[in-house]
Amino acid sequence: MINKIFPNLESALDGIGDGAVIMISGFGGAGLPFELVNGLLERGPRDLTIVSNNAGSQGKGISNLVLGGLVSKVVCSFPRQPGSNAFDDLYRAGKLALELVPQGTLAERIRAAGAGIAGFYTPTGVGTELAQGKESKVINGEEFLLEYPIHADFALIKADMADRWGNLTYRRSGRNFGPLMAAAARCTIAQASQLVELGGIDPEAVITPGIYVQRVVHVEGRKA
Repeated sequence: MINKIFPNLESALDGIGDGAVIMISGFGGAGLPFELVNGLLERGPRDLTIVSNNAGSQGKGISNLVLGGLVSKVVCSFPRQPGSNAFDDLYRAGKLALELVPQGTLAERIRAAGAGIAGFYTPTGVGTELAQGKESKVINGEEFLLEYPIHADFALIKADMADRWGNLTYRRSGRNFGPLMAAAARCTIAQASQLVELGGIDPEAVITPGIYVQRVVHVEGRKA
């Protein structure tokens, strides 16, 4: 019997070790799996590469991973958020690497990993510092940059409903990067606000099919 539901955060996060590449869903606080992130902080793996929309803010979520010294590199679109002093200080001191990626390009690089696409061309970033060192190509008279997919060892995502097969739905804007990251990671771990029996999610309403999800943990109460 397929059952991807884990009894607690600790067991769901088992196997995440030093040097892992971890995607974390969320746009600000919406769709960010706070409990999974806090569990990762307690677990304490080092030298992590975090792929997310931002580098955390206001002393919670991803910023706690940075402040705790667990992160060596951040791949994101918005590193500078209100209250993100931990990231700023470490980055300026040369203790934290940053790969800055425009948000649309970030989403497409993640999507490409899940879709098995080896690379794609985009006009975003042409003529800016972000184009340095990247291959370019002129197509129909317009210059494009070659971008490569981003793969991850683990994805930590926030879902609304889940069943034991790992089928997921999301709540409104909490959906954001979750479906893309689930497909791009070797192991996807979803915290869900609600667990339902098989058939409790209309097949037409499933957003992330269980084939992309390896672990589910129930976290009550959090709706964002």
